[in-house]
Amino acid sequence: MKNRAYASPRDGEVAYKSDGKRVQSMKRKAAKRRSPNHRRPSRQGKRTKTSTRPTTIHQYNSMSQLNQQTWDSVAHVISRMREGVTLPKASKEFGVSRNDVIELGRSALRKRNGRYVATKTDRLLRVLNILKVGGKREIATRDSRQASLVGGHWSAVQKYLQIGDDSVLLKFKKKSVTDANGRRHRLLTNLQELVRQGSAGVLRFESMYAGGSR
Repeated sequence: MKNRAYASPRDGEVAYKSDGKRVQSMKRKAAKRRSPNHRRPSRQGKRTKTSTRPTTIHQYNSMSQLNQQTWDSVAHVISRMREGVTLPKASKEFGVSRNDVIELGRSALRKRNGRYVATKTDRLLRVLNILKVGGKREIATRDSRQASLVGGHWSAVQKYLQIGDDSVLLKFKKKSVTDANGRRHRLLTNLQELVRQGSAGVLRFESMYAGGSR
């Protein structure tokens, strides 16, 4: 009898029964029966509102203030994770969603034993305020180690202004921070100038990031 034997159809193939009628593959039948409600959700719907990852200070300054704050908060979260804080806890601390941190800071994250951890260093853009004679100056860096140096300097300045202890601050004497263009900027350690700026209300730890207070 003709067309009696046939193999199980694969996707896109056609089989013939003994009566010679053409039948569709099981996968195609299943596709026809599948309800539109069973479609896989689009990945686009999972994207964060802030999908821009700036790489230059010009791109950063072109962002809205809200997006700048989100970007800065992501950098804060990554830094906290390097201190051993978990992603959910650090995200909550800085008021940014876990998804935003994963989306925007993905190059600074790795998965270990099913959990996200921060890499030792990263190349995320950070736009920071450093202290110079006369006030703050805005610089950009793409080296997390340089950002940590600036953060350490700000902490040392605050310690000096709050309790008069300059021991940590003296460690930054003659130290410089290098910006994204390779320029070096000497960190301010002149005590009289720091007191003057502190009295003028210039020196707030929150003002380290140029995007605004955090």
